[in-house]
Amino acid sequence: MKESILSQREIRRYGRQIMLPEIGITGQEKLKKSKVIVVGAGGLGCPVFQYLAAAGTGRLAIAEFDTVSESNLQRQILYGSGDIGKLKSIIAAGRIELLNDLIETERINLKIDRTNSLRILADFDIVVDATDNYAARYLLSDTCVILGKPLVHGAIYKFEGQVSVFNFEGGPTYRCWRPRPGVTKSGDPSPAETGLLGVLPGITGTIMANEVIKIITGYGKVLSGKVLVFNINDYEFSILEIPVNPDNLSRKLLDEKY
Repeated sequence: MKESILSQREIRRYGRQIMLPEIGITGQEKLKKSKVIVVGAGGLGCPVFQYLAAAGTGRLAIAEFDTVSESNLQRQILYGSGDIGKLKSIIAAGRIELLNDLIETERINLKIDRTNSLRILADFDIVVDATDNYAARYLLSDTCVILGKPLVHGAIYKFEGQVSVFNFEGGPTYRCWRPRPGVTKSGDPSPAETGLLGVLPGITGTIMANEVIKIITGYGKVLSGKVLVFNINDYEFSILEIPVNPDNLSRKLLDEKY
């Protein structure tokens, strides 16, 4: 029998996961070898980082250029009062390293745009869209199409969360779900404009992390071609089907200015 790449410490730490037949040693080894980049270290990114780190994701990159503000603290749970004004990428990486010193973290303290997206995302197996504006979402989706990478997407609004997986094994892209509208420069309404219950990004981000783990280990049904929509006000859950538009699978993307 081939010797596992997992150390005894890793086997002890991840034992409850390894006990699941759907994960096992093989699935945990896949997690250890995986490389995931999360774009955005805000309300969605914080729980994604925590659960992927706790699960044993081998290499976890944090792409974020913003600093911590006091208004973030109600929902961005990797940060505290003493972090105000500091770079989110640095603080988030430090918290993750305290959570799990068996994984590798990477700080990418810059804005991902048309000039660098292909270079930065090329080195990762899975891209997680934890951003909060349309321009970034289209950019990440288009880049993932060009590179052939799956994109785990989440979005929140007031009491509603959405999660889907795009560009997975020939499935639809973000453009199939939301064909580019005429005006997207302003992005989504911000929490400052509409309000947001702090637990919503935590719930949504946890589901996003679950989709990443499913893609890596192969367990369960991935939300490809589907969007999970849920409302924490009344606990209504629905799954919407997304048809594939072949035009959105073209490699001619990134021609638009975001």
